[in-house]
Amino acid sequence: MGTVSELCASSFQAFLHPAVKDPPPPVPDDLTPEEQHELENIRRRKQELLEDIQRLKNEIAEVTSEIENLGSTEERKNMQRNKQVAMGRKKFNMDPKKGIKFLIENDLLKHTSSDIAQFLYKGEGLNKTAIGDYLGERDEFNLQVLHDFVELHEFTDLNLVQALRQFLWSFRLPGEAQKIDRMMEAFAQRYCQCNPGVFQSTDTCYILSFAIIMLNTSLHNPNVKDKPAVERFISMNRGINDGGDLPEDLLRNLYDSIKNEPFKIPEDDGNDLTHTFFNPDREGWLLKLAGGRVKTWKRRWFILTDNCLYYFEYTTDKEPRGIIPLENLSIREVEDKKPNCFELFIPENKDQVIKACKTEADGRVVEGNHTFYRISAPTTEEKDEWMNSIKAAISRDPFYEMLATRKKKVSSMKRH
Repeated sequence: MGTVSELCASSFQAFLHPAVKDPPPPVPDDLTPEEQHELENIRRRKQELLEDIQRLKNEIAEVTSEIENLGSTEERKNMQRNKQVAMGRKKFNMDPKKGIKFLIENDLLKHTSSDIAQFLYKGEGLNKTAIGDYLGERDEFNLQVLHDFVELHEFTDLNLVQALRQFLWSFRLPGEAQKIDRMMEAFAQRYCQCNPGVFQSTDTCYILSFAIIMLNTSLHNPNVKDKPAVERFISMNRGINDGGDLPEDLLRNLYDSIKNEPFKIPEDDGNDLTHTFFNPDREGWLLKLAGGRVKTWKRRWFILTDNCLYYFEYTTDKEPRGIIPLENLSIREVEDKKPNCFELFIPENKDQVIKACKTEADGRVVEGNHTFYRISAPTTEEKDEWMNSIKAAISRDPFYEMLATRKKKVSSMKRH
């Protein structure tokens, strides 16, 4: 027969291990009434404690379940968010404005210039051509995004070539002259802000930046045969520092930096053709006069976009059969046996071959050999529409035009 102490110890063990449910032992007959009363109190208390423990277990199980469900809900939310961000990036790569709108509408991006600038600056999964297109737009909001984007670049204590390398790696410079002008103007202002006293004005920085970009092309483009010497680079930049000359040592260092290492232009991520042909200026079937020995007309699917005329054999082709850059070309209406004809040509130089390329039947990409491209449209209306669209897309070399304009501005300031 156990004592009260032993019975208490037994009850305590039961408390520690409540899962073991033995039937309550009978009350011993040899206990005094006081001891029996104490034992009953202990057993009642034990039962209350067991019930409390079970209640706590149930509460813990509920909380644990809620935490697990919360975790899986958060995980699902994050997965959904990541999917929407990926979709937004794809939309941006095909149409930057639509992509930004999608991200804002789904609360993935704040509708502030600084937040969008940060998104473009990080550039994760973004096509750098699309970034350049968006930054070059001229409406007030895009201009503020451009300003905030450039502010994210730190150019302090960098020479101009180093700063340009950093800047031109964060996007691809668009082909439209006005867009380039706005972006390079913003770059020049930021560089001068980070490096006060290096140049007399932002105009100087702007002009020299273009001179460096053109120098890079001249030194490293295999098609340019006449490579400029450092003396010519120095000479062409005389008088650009508010009428004064920049130090020769500065210009020599910039020249050597470009000569030793060309600019790295960011490659796009494989969406290049998709992006190029997604939203063309114009597209449709036209007849093109083939340039072989026997002149024949061939039906081709033409796409006009990014200041180039692309033509395909079939609309389902992934790559064009030919590419005609429109820079420095002219267009005119011509008479031919075929109706509704027009042609692309180089003005004032009838015998010069147009810079273009085509894909041969065996897959080789070769230079075109046309001194003109003659094209026939199905109707007079379509001919007029194609000619107007091509005229709008034809561009002169924007670098030289903008450089000449800015140099005139600097020289006129000097005279006054």
